[in-house]
Amino acid sequence: MHDTRVRRQALALLESGASRRDVCRRLGVGYSSTYRWQQRLEPLHKTAGVHCFRCEETEPAAPVAYTYLLGQYLGDGHIRRSGRTHCLSIYCCTDYPTVAADVSRAMSNVLNASVFRRGPYNNEACVAIESCSRHWLHLFPQHGRGRKHERPIVLEPWQAELVAADPRPLIRGLLHSDGCRVTNWTEKRVGDTVKRYEYPRYLFSNRSDDIRAIFTDALDQLGIAWRQNNRWSVSIARRDAVAALDLFVGPKA
Repeated sequence: MHDTRVRRQALALLESGASRRDVCRRLGVGYSSTYRWQQRLEPLHKTAGVHCFRCEETEPAAPVAYTYLLGQYLGDGHIRRSGRTHCLSIYCCTDYPTVAADVSRAMSNVLNASVFRRGPYNNEACVAIESCSRHWLHLFPQHGRGRKHERPIVLEPWQAELVAADPRPLIRGLLHSDGCRVTNWTEKRVGDTVKRYEYPRYLFSNRSDDIRAIFTDALDQLGIAWRQNNRWSVSIARRDAVAALDLFVGPKA
């Protein structure tokens, strides 16, 4: 008999597109077992130790992890059906393994559920960090049909309270998903000499007006100056504003 964790992991990997041979080799399980689990002959039960603070009507045990994961979900995440449960997927660029590790740790801390990594496949530049549980729907009520920028995205009052208590993890999650810290340059003529000046700035880009507003509202809570860079992009370039973000965000790694 294999425990619930192994069965959940096997079904999640099969659902994500992994071959049955690869799943059996990685987890040390038999073909017949994976068939039975998919056919519901050996149903999964609620994983011991999984705690949903919304269902239990308690304060989140890891509020920083949750608001960081909220930012990541709003930027590069989605929830899909996986068998009889749902799977939260956050896509991370392979160039930033530390960000992927932060996402994995946040998922585990928020729900205490198993976390898996899918990909990269066929030289893709991203991996999916995933966790399967019906409780992700309770924790991210922004889930719905269609792309995020084509429907309203509004924080629930309880989410807004968590962000108001400390907006920094949300900002960090949003910048780690749809943002970057870059070095810009400009040239200025001083007398007969053209001098080159370099300065850092943060950029956040998202096609959803609502998500950009969530980001800028969080910046306003901390008094961090920003401006609209173009239709879908927000820029933070003032020296004091960049310095404030550097204290808890910094370059992605």
